[in-house]
Amino acid sequence: MVRMNRGRGESGEWEKPFWQQRGWILSAGFLLSLAALGGVAALAGGGEDGSRGTEAAPAGTPSAPPAAGGGSDGRPEGCSTDDSDQDTPTEPPKDLKWKSVGSSRVPTSSSVGPTSFEGRVWSCYARTPMGAAMAVHGISSQMSYPGWRDVVEKQFVPGDGTDAFVEKRSKLKDTPLTEGPDKGNYVGFSVLSYSENQAAVMMLMEIDGDHLSTSLSVKWEAGDWKLLPQSNGSITSAFSRASGTNGFVLWETPDE
Repeated sequence: MVRMNRGRGESGEWEKPFWQQRGWILSAGFLLSLAALGGVAALAGGGEDGSRGTEAAPAGTPSAPPAAGGGSDGRPEGCSTDDSDQDTPTEPPKDLKWKSVGSSRVPTSSSVGPTSFEGRVWSCYARTPMGAAMAVHGISSQMSYPGWRDVVEKQFVPGDGTDAFVEKRSKLKDTPLTEGPDKGNYVGFSVLSYSENQAAVMMLMEIDGDHLSTSLSVKWEAGDWKLLPQSNGSITSAFSRASGTNGFVLWETPDE
């Protein structure tokens, strides 16, 4: 397991509601995909120290996943991935490519997923730690844009947590797809815990020179990774200032 190097801002800046956060004001286009989630976390009572909020999936030794293939393991027809690599990632996928969500850049991979793109719904991820990491980025990045309700319907675990998220998210305005980041980007990630049925992933972002981290959970359901909110509707932990990139798997810099 990669050890995380997490820090907390002295002023508690990133524990404020998202609309009061400096990074939100400076980089609203980039952050809304995540700050909308962070705002929900804050509104729903995120953790006090920024390291709490999204519960980590219980660690365990996963059994070998069923063989991949269209229609196997409950997967939708046409969804096929290589699920053989069950090791904790130490580098991004070799075939990493960046795909736009609005003007934001989100990591994708033809081998790990997503391999299906239907509007805002990016799906078909490998049932691996790397697949879980890709799913966290691919699903959460859609949450500020028109079409987010379709994503929630198809890529969130049904339950009280999802209902609470929808109620809170409905109060926020959608961001036009033409708007994007000025000073923010994804920097890295770490798989905090993993089993073949559930995982927790921490994302590292850089906003106006600050490194910020937040964690999300996913669950394997209906043949793919689905975002797993807490019962209060929080999807991310509170944003926390990180002291640097040590302990994170770093993404390659996206092409300009």
